[in-house]
Amino acid sequence: MIRALKRWKYDIISLDEVCQRAVTLPQSRRFVCLTFDGAYKDLIASAYPVLAKHGVPFAVYVPTAFPDGVGDAWWLALEEVIARETRISLVVDRSERRFNLGTTSEKYQAYAFLESWMRSLPPADLSLAIRDLCKRYSLDLSALSRAALMDWSDLERLAADPLATIGSATVNYPILSNLKDGDATREITMSRAVIQSALGREVRHFAYPFGDRAAFRRQHVGIAADVGFASAASAIAGMIEAEGRTDLHALPRISWDGRRTSLRTLRVILSGVVPGR
Repeated sequence: MIRALKRWKYDIISLDEVCQRAVTLPQSRRFVCLTFDGAYKDLIASAYPVLAKHGVPFAVYVPTAFPDGVGDAWWLALEEVIARETRISLVVDRSERRFNLGTTSEKYQAYAFLESWMRSLPPADLSLAIRDLCKRYSLDLSALSRAALMDWSDLERLAADPLATIGSATVNYPILSNLKDGDATREITMSRAVIQSALGREVRHFAYPFGDRAAFRRQHVGIAADVGFASAASAIAGMIEAEGRTDLHALPRISWDGRRTSLRTLRVILSGVVPGR
């Protein structure tokens, strides 16, 4: 992908430069910024060597409960249980629900349903639901989370690279839409303070957890701006426009992961014809 972007004459730039270009006149060369959500260990194990080899800037958004060793990656636990079981049962909205997981299609359907349901829950109810599931199927949620996410020593290594931007993604990675405004403000502000203290560097950029239209609201955009972030990224597909036509605290992003492998598809998406599809 990096080789293709260079071949297509895209500038691969930092988040700070994104903010500069977004408010100036359009330039002849198009640009991209590579960002990574969640601070997963596979970033430093697999992606970082490639990024360093090609000498390109990148950003990682960190939810600070995870390097602190107290975060619960409930979405990974749900995925793990569904992947290894052939049937599961769980209390959903006060009723026992059973799911057959004998085929790949059934697994995908069950995950889509349960992930959507869990994302609709207040934090306390979500915690109860995922812990119930993990207890039923003997999964150590804490161990799974610690194994999947980077610790502070990993982040210190990344932070030492001038090409890396360390951004914030709240403390616990909640669905902000499910929180009271005061709780959302604390999540947004505390994570920034924790990273700055732990790494000794300014944190200028933020990403809304999960980042789709249901995950955050207009007031959270205002909070991110008010606390002093230079930018805040969504996961809503789209292109960044010049001359201030894009809200720096609701930056669009194109999702690209292992489910997409066609560079031709990537080039079409980058054209803006079918953003994010």
